[in-house]
Amino acid sequence: MRRIDPVRILLVEDDPGDQKLVKVSLKRQRIANELYIVSSGEEALDFLYQRGEYSDKPRPDLILLDLNMPGMGGKEFLRRIKADESLQTIPVVILTTSDAEEDIIESYHLHASGYVKKPVNIEDFKRVMDEIGEYWFVICKLPPKDEGG
Repeated sequence: MRRIDPVRILLVEDDPGDQKLVKVSLKRQRIANELYIVSSGEEALDFLYQRGEYSDKPRPDLILLDLNMPGMGGKEFLRRIKADESLQTIPVVILTTSDAEEDIIESYHLHASGYVKKPVNIEDFKRVMDEIGEYWFVICKLPPKDEGG
């Protein structure tokens, strides 16, 4: 895979093991030049609005979002950013353990850009991350970096 500009990914994930798997998988592909990790929907909003410790953080090119987190869950986070004109163009890919039909339908109704069930097997997880990287950073054209932020 090749991409000239650094890719900025915000991972919203509360599980440290899954955080590490995403980090290692993306680093192996050499596409995650800038990976930022937060553990909750509240932290993710602080990151996007550049509040507190995130005051100097950039706008991400893509958000990978877990649905099931303590506090503000992924669906509420998605609802909030897609309602904000300054954030709604950021693609959000759901990366979760749930394959419940109602979660999939609701996520797309909330304007998720994609829905991926996390594989349990580590090799399958790496393959899925390769495919996410190939699609979002090679095949797909993302909004310009200065769009909305």
